[in-house]
Amino acid sequence: MRIFLAGASGVIGQHLIPMLVAEGHVVAGMTRTPGKAERLRSLGAEPIVCDVFDRDTLFKVVDRFAPEVVIHQLTDLPDDAELVLARTEANNRMRREGTTNLVDAAQRCGVRVIAQSVAWPLPGDGGAAVAFHERKVLGANGVIVRYGRFFGPGTYFEGEPPPAPRVHVADAARRTLAVLDASSGVIAIIENPLD
Repeated sequence: MRIFLAGASGVIGQHLIPMLVAEGHVVAGMTRTPGKAERLRSLGAEPIVCDVFDRDTLFKVVDRFAPEVVIHQLTDLPDDAELVLARTEANNRMRREGTTNLVDAAQRCGVRVIAQSVAWPLPGDGGAAVAFHERKVLGANGVIVRYGRFFGPGTYFEGEPPPAPRVHVADAARRTLAVLDASSGVIAIIENPLD
């Protein structure tokens, strides 16, 4: 399958690319940061440097790659967990405008979107942005994947796991492979509370 992975340089994207490639998929990995393109290439993806907020360019690069599915792993979160609250507005914009642009680009190509979401409620405008994001994807017959809080290498919780709902980032990536053929709807990827 030809897979366009937006947010490919993020924590789950870097785990997901090698798994997709190992399964025989051809992956375009989109990042807005030119310095991350070589890392994506080393993981096995065709790097595409594009900002999701540049709607015209996004439409062109998605169309040119001709994907069979678009995976939306875009967030606008800082590397430092202490700065997350300060970036709330930027991340909410990603969930609204970024999602709209990516879903519209996928629909122009006649393909569906599998999109990252969260498995816990967010307060205030963060919760409203998540609801908008999920409605946009589901309204286009896409799939919402509600991940638990990531823990493991490269996450905010590299040592001690966070409170539930949670999921190890490598397990989240592995379980995302099974979502490629899922019907439109909501799927939770969280750690089994008995584990």
